[in-house]
Amino acid sequence: MSVSALPPHGEGAAGDRAIQQALDSAWPADLDAVDERQLLTAGRALLRADATGVGRDQWPNYFADSPLGVAPAFATARFRIQAAIARQEGAPDRAVVHLVWAGTDRGGTHTDGRITDLHFTRTNPKEGEPEWIPQPRT
Repeated sequence: MSVSALPPHGEGAAGDRAIQQALDSAWPADLDAVDERQLLTAGRALLRADATGVGRDQWPNYFADSPLGVAPAFATARFRIQAAIARQEGAPDRAVVHLVWAGTDRGGTHTDGRITDLHFTRTNPKEGEPEWIPQPRT
């Protein structure tokens, strides 16, 4: 009988560290530290905006097709990112941010261990640092 390295569902924030360690072990880092930090920051903010509605104005192109006036599915106070990693996706200018998160929906159902993958492409602006742009949802 094998024992899971992951905490049981419902463990709460106490299990987040084990989830992060499992992600880090399963997918060894392959981005430089600056790119990884930028992608993790962007990925967390984008997921929070998508789930809670907070900050959608920072991503106008990503949410351009979202109907106006639709209430977010999750309350800000009941939303938590449990773990996240950013890795290359087939080419140096493409990346995916894997996020594991928990939230309570409008109906009051709490679920942890939700998984979202957000895909990004790096642009090379004429001035300044390269920028990671989220790709449309498919």
